[in-house]
Amino acid sequence: MRAIDRLNAARLDTGRPAVGVDLALHLGEVLYGNVGAVDRLDFTVIGPAVNEAARIETLCEPLGRRVLVSAALAAEVDDASRLVPLGCHVLRGVREPGEVYGLDLG
Repeated sequence: MRAIDRLNAARLDTGRPAVGVDLALHLGEVLYGNVGAVDRLDFTVIGPAVNEAARIETLCEPLGRRVLVSAALAAEVDDASRLVPLGCHVLRGVREPGEVYGLDLG
């Protein structure tokens, strides 16, 4: 995120618009590979974990955070001192509400 901040500063200095990036990190099983037909082939990642990460990302703006982390990933982090609990949230298409953490970028 610091690199993106530096990139945006350089872009703004030259009159170009800044780019916005939000990031949601989650842990789970996924399927990945090429999907489609010969004339339209895309490499993609699918599965419930992908969907949950996408739903967590939608919370970035309302929570005022650029990086969010799921409870599943937070539980696996050795040093969670930079993770700030942001409450339990209902995510569309996800059965159970989940705890979400923000990454302290300071």
